[in-house]
Amino acid sequence: MDQSRIRNFSIIAHIDHGKSTLADRLLERTGTIPERDMREQLLDEMDLERERGITIKANAVRIDYEARNGERYEFNIIDTPGHVDFSYEVSRSLEACEGALLLVDASQGVEAQTLANAHLAIESGLEVIPVVNKIDLQAADPDRVAGELVNILGGTEDDVVHVSAKSGAGIDELFETIVERLPEPEGFPDSPLRALVFDSYYDTYRGVVALVRVVDGALTEGDRIRLMASGQDLDASEVGIRRPAIERTGRLGSGEVGYLITGVKEIDLIRVGDTVTQAGDPATRPLAGYAEPKPMVFSGLFPTDGDDFERLREALDKLRLNDSSLLYQPETSRALGFGFRVGFLGLLHMEIVRERLEREYDLDLVATAPSVEYRANLVEGSQRIVQSPQDLPDPGSVASIEEPYVKAMIITPAEYIGTVMELVQSKRGEMGEMNYLSTERVELHYLMPLAEIVFDFFDMLKSRTRGYASLDYEPAEYRPSDLVRVDILLNAQSVDAFSTIVHKERAYTYGRGMVHKLRELIPRQLFDVPIQAAIGSRIIARETVKAKRKDVTAKCYGGDITRKRKLLERQKEGKKRMKMVGSVEVPQEAFVAALKIAED
Repeated sequence: MDQSRIRNFSIIAHIDHGKSTLADRLLERTGTIPERDMREQLLDEMDLERERGITIKANAVRIDYEARNGERYEFNIIDTPGHVDFSYEVSRSLEACEGALLLVDASQGVEAQTLANAHLAIESGLEVIPVVNKIDLQAADPDRVAGELVNILGGTEDDVVHVSAKSGAGIDELFETIVERLPEPEGFPDSPLRALVFDSYYDTYRGVVALVRVVDGALTEGDRIRLMASGQDLDASEVGIRRPAIERTGRLGSGEVGYLITGVKEIDLIRVGDTVTQAGDPATRPLAGYAEPKPMVFSGLFPTDGDDFERLREALDKLRLNDSSLLYQPETSRALGFGFRVGFLGLLHMEIVRERLEREYDLDLVATAPSVEYRANLVEGSQRIVQSPQDLPDPGSVASIEEPYVKAMIITPAEYIGTVMELVQSKRGEMGEMNYLSTERVELHYLMPLAEIVFDFFDMLKSRTRGYASLDYEPAEYRPSDLVRVDILLNAQSVDAFSTIVHKERAYTYGRGMVHKLRELIPRQLFDVPIQAAIGSRIIARETVKAKRKDVTAKCYGGDITRKRKLLERQKEGKKRMKMVGSVEVPQEAFVAALKIAED
């Protein structure tokens, strides 16, 4: 199609503001999907997305639209996630577009992720169309929300499009606005091929399927292509588009979005952010690509069956192809065996990845308590990166420990300002700016330790504001903090899976809660099992799992009392020997409980 009639855009919004429903209406109105095949959340292809009602993976689809002027247009839509943990998906999607629809719920108004996504789109140089959704709700106040959007993006309230994605009201006006206001792709059809790989996934039968946006030139089936980052030459065995099922077309021109299959089974060959060009007539410089995502939360993933270690490795390799923000390396635990230390963008990202591994690859996993990345400054003058409690050196060799801080943005109704401030201060947050978006809504900026956010802060924020507050954060800096490692000892042996790094003020609370919980969960042995929480060599909490008692005097009747004493002394010596050589079995529920304690 002529480049002047192509429009590439993303739908960005806060979670649960109606992105997927709007995509459904656009597909339905243009007849891209037959009515018999239509269903809710059509672009959310994973069962996990449907169950939770959230978008986890960005998804691209092409639709054809006939405008009121009689011209036919090609729309390439990318539906993106809304949760802060998946903002990397959003940033990658925006690189493949010239415009974005910024969607806001007419009843909830501007949220923290709305602002974050708006800034992402503006920094990427995209044309942003503000859209107020759910105008048919009884609690909707579209005029107030339109005013908030104008304060953020500028312009006038006439620039804001009002729609109801559920009923279809305003969808035709939105189509015309897209045609009029979004720019056509900027590319050179006659130049050498340059196509950006903005996503990929693994197909069991076809191998690696790369989703590409052609910037310059054309990508044709049968071409010999080159991946500029790896220098690998491959054959373009299949080229086509998604509607959202794949449709083979044989060619993608400048400005178009589609898929590329090379038949490659090796996962590492095609990387997200790479540039595809012709092997015979290569481009001189690659496209900008993407910055490497920086993990915020680290956790150990271990198979409950040690024989599944290689299966877990293969599953992580395939999942990384579909989720390029996933980083991992092998790790060994004395308690859990062989596994991987995995870096995630947040706690929800961690939860989703673990559930996908268990569902899609039939694995049974144990996850250790999540931690963030610390920096230990040693007495000798060097610095060590600490991604797990086991990496923290001996306290005597550490001069100071630095922890990551983030810039947190909270948007809340004005009536909850006091409650939110109290909560943030209890989590060691430092107040920054406070801006009124309107008379009812306030934007608060804080500098906070990341470790205080990743566990339970979001849940507490929601409960204290009846679900109305929203949170967004980005990395800021590292600061020295009074941190300690709390170790849990069973029968005087440290269990590395239960160790954690916490602020000194919370150490006793964590240790006390952990030993109390483990006392309930660890089954009784034939000897007493002491459970201790320790900071270095200092014990801060202790519980004991009492031994099972066998009445060895039951068969002893009559006779002298010394007979009973001899039996009891022999039992005592046996228990003492058993305690020296005995090992304590820790059930899987204890490891699950460790994660829950860390979140409390």
